[in-house]
Amino acid sequence: MQRLLGGALKFGNHVFRGKRHLFESLQKGQKPTALFITCADSRICPTLITQTDPGELFVIRNAGNIVPPAGSAGGEAATIEYAINALGIRDIIVCGHSHCGAMAGALDHPDGIEGLPFLSQWLRHVAAARGVVLAEYAGAPREQQLEILTEANVLLQIEHLSTHPVVARALARDELDIHGWIYRFETGHISSFELATGKFREISELLNELPADAESVPGLAADFRSSPMIRAIRGD
Repeated sequence: MQRLLGGALKFGNHVFRGKRHLFESLQKGQKPTALFITCADSRICPTLITQTDPGELFVIRNAGNIVPPAGSAGGEAATIEYAINALGIRDIIVCGHSHCGAMAGALDHPDGIEGLPFLSQWLRHVAAARGVVLAEYAGAPREQQLEILTEANVLLQIEHLSTHPVVARALARDELDIHGWIYRFETGHISSFELATGKFREISELLNELPADAESVPGLAADFRSSPMIRAIRGD
């Protein structure tokens, strides 16, 4: 706790002063450019890995970067609704990460984790992805299964995200784009799901391949269901 107190003091005395104009401008309101949905894991800092300032990202964090389907209880639906309808956000990023404890729990303990009943119930939102991974990669090493589950879970949560009426409407009007990311903290690299190849590819590669007139790496928009992994998860 002493480290946190010291950090708070340093922020007020030094960091804040260096960015006083930024922080003073924030009292007028926020205009984030994206909703960033990621894991609660302490090894991830959304603003650090995207090099953004306060006010640029609207963030949802929970164990496993999970988005329960529409109709589920919880604060995720309210936050998504506010992001789109009140803040006018046009990009949503679902970001998983390497060595995720929640994904390991979902993979290794399908019947629940002893002593963690609430987490066990929460991880039921990963079950469809786990089922596909075990069916299609039954003979793969456990570490490979975990990596594939982490990727499949990002796509599953994007599928869940699309069931929310506010998201479905925005996608239908071409007012929203959705991006699936994987952050690997051991390398610092971020991969984005590319619909054309059906794979997560490093952002640096995707940016290098962009046409000169392209503004950004394309997201999944309403076409994400054409992904073989999504079709397998949906049982199509």
